[in-house]
Amino acid sequence: MPDASAASTTLPSTLGSSVEDGPTAEPFAHPSDTFDVEPPYVPDAAEIAAVEKFEDRFLDRELSWLHFNQRVLELAEDHSLPLLERARFLAIFASNLDEFFMVRVAGIKRRIAAGVAVRAASGLLPRQQLEQLWADSRDLMERHARVFSDQVIPELRDQGIEIVRWAELDRDEQKVCKKLFKERIFPVLTPLAVDPAHPFPYISGLSLNLAVVVRHPKTKTQHFARVKVPPIFSRFVAVGNQRFVPLEDVISEHLRKLFPGMEVLQAHTFRVTRNEDLEVEEDDAENLLKALEKELLRRKFGPPVRLEVEDSIDQKMLDLLISELGVNRQEVSRLPGPLDLRGLHSIADLPRDDLKFPTFVPTTHAHLAEVETSKPVDVFESVRRNDVLLHHPYDSFATSVQRFLEQAAADPHVLAIKQTLYRTSGDSPIIDALIDAAEAGKQVLVIVEIKARFDEQANIRWARKLEHAGCHVVYGLVGLKTHCKLSLVVRDEPDGIRRYTHIGTGNYNPKTARLYEDLGLLTADPAVGEDVAHLFNNLSGISRNTTYDGLLVAPDSVRDGLIGQIHAEVANHQAGRSSGIRIKANSIVDEAIIDALYLASQAGVPVDLLIRGICALRPGVPGLSETIQVRSILGRFLEHSRVFWFVNDGEPLAWIGSADMMHRNLDRRVEVLVRLPEGPNVEAIGELLDLAFEPTTSAWTLDNTGAWRLNDGDVHLQERLIEQQRRRR
Repeated sequence: MPDASAASTTLPSTLGSSVEDGPTAEPFAHPSDTFDVEPPYVPDAAEIAAVEKFEDRFLDRELSWLHFNQRVLELAEDHSLPLLERARFLAIFASNLDEFFMVRVAGIKRRIAAGVAVRAASGLLPRQQLEQLWADSRDLMERHARVFSDQVIPELRDQGIEIVRWAELDRDEQKVCKKLFKERIFPVLTPLAVDPAHPFPYISGLSLNLAVVVRHPKTKTQHFARVKVPPIFSRFVAVGNQRFVPLEDVISEHLRKLFPGMEVLQAHTFRVTRNEDLEVEEDDAENLLKALEKELLRRKFGPPVRLEVEDSIDQKMLDLLISELGVNRQEVSRLPGPLDLRGLHSIADLPRDDLKFPTFVPTTHAHLAEVETSKPVDVFESVRRNDVLLHHPYDSFATSVQRFLEQAAADPHVLAIKQTLYRTSGDSPIIDALIDAAEAGKQVLVIVEIKARFDEQANIRWARKLEHAGCHVVYGLVGLKTHCKLSLVVRDEPDGIRRYTHIGTGNYNPKTARLYEDLGLLTADPAVGEDVAHLFNNLSGISRNTTYDGLLVAPDSVRDGLIGQIHAEVANHQAGRSSGIRIKANSIVDEAIIDALYLASQAGVPVDLLIRGICALRPGVPGLSETIQVRSILGRFLEHSRVFWFVNDGEPLAWIGSADMMHRNLDRRVEVLVRLPEGPNVEAIGELLDLAFEPTTSAWTLDNTGAWRLNDGDVHLQERLIEQQRRRR
């Protein structure tokens, strides 16, 4: 049986400090000889050369991400899905693409500006990447606009929901808008003119704006002005009878109120995307909080990376925007209005159940709901009897993880709670439980990751609230993000101190737990509890223990451990024993792990990958990856769990945890994978993967060119799991 620790430190972390400019990981890193294979398998030079001769074996990670967002767009085009859900997928596509430009495209631009000409693993130079990304993303943006205007708008109209422009409003509807403008919108607006006394105003990232040209009626002098569309109002204004008009149309129609005595000649909407990634120096951990707050202020003033304009914009006005904003013409996207379709979330939220997915209510896991009494089940008693493998959102987060922490906070026998927090909701009951525990005199340690991208401000706020309540708040290790999902409860029981542990694949966020598919393990296993206790000590103290009995922990042992398990499957296959690898993850980019999977495929090991997002592995290449298939499932819930499954000669090994197979996860984050104890929980994971890879299950499949094609099978994974959950209920 392989040793779970695989704690070799022989693999050097050669990556740079940013994902954009670091060299790739060493492709063939050999884990320590802790795997029970006779003899231990290590690829020889010929086997390594047989993989490395395929110089184009890695797909480009950035292009792969665009292909993922294309799959999101294809959901919006899928007429078998409820109409308002398709509108929501349009909003999700828009939000995804915004973040892609703010972080990934901005990073490539930064590399080009710095003169860094290092090729990506795919072989593309930064400038080549940028050109291809712009070509593909522009096609997707135009397709996105067409789906909205040509498909979703007419179909919504057929269902009595209309998104119209100002000219389509009747007189009564225009009166509603005029009243709204006068009473609520006008007091908020601030027109900003551009003239010798007024420089061109700063345009904040992702804000929607009106570029206005006004003329003095006597002198005929023309002036440019900018009016920001206030984000505090609904993106689409309700005018009655499920009819909506874009907010900027209401403002445009009333611009004379903002420029009295002037003639309004033109008004066009535009939107700027800026570099909003953070660069925080972490040499001094004590000043990290202040440094991050300072950087958050700087984020608002990042350089532009994209300018979106309505296709009706006047060329002179566009030239002015390009000049004043400092964007290249290649960074301009001319699109049919309305811009910024993130606001379609409000349309998708309309109370039209006939146009949405059927209502779904998670149920309490069977081990946590054995006796229906007037008081909740004792989570500690249930976990002492059986490990509990949770599968959200099918298993209720509220009656499992949340109840576990709330019960711990109220239980007088609980001595301490230790918790990691990466992202959580604004009204989090998890935060409340930790505060209650601290106020009750329990020792409460919270590892708050304040560098969680785009949640930094919220996490700083929660960190301070926890500190004020008496919790011990730590920001993790310098240079590493704490991304692992851990909760540890120390309880004084008649037979001594016992540790209860939750290890998950998703955040401690009750809201996203209803939308994200994730796994979690509740266990009283002493070995797991001791490992997690050591890890918390590493995170809060100065020790650097890197060996664990039941965990793989990044950056020390996740890559080595997984490669070692892959090599063990190669050894099994070579010895005539049953072998196979199945992995479910958000992304696979790490070259060392991909090369190990290629080597396994060349040896004949079956490899199944279920990857929601980015995949840099090229499957189905003759002589390289013929036994590898890659699938992707998107749907009602965001597939978020990470699972690593190895056949192991008929005695399967299964790991779950927080780590994706990306450089940032394996080298610059604290991540945890836990091995599930043998028995029914391992079998349950096997059944889940069997269903996912069933040929009749609907999924996208990746070919060796990097293209994804939908295999619209008879079985839809998430719908099948909902059906199974309802039968259990």
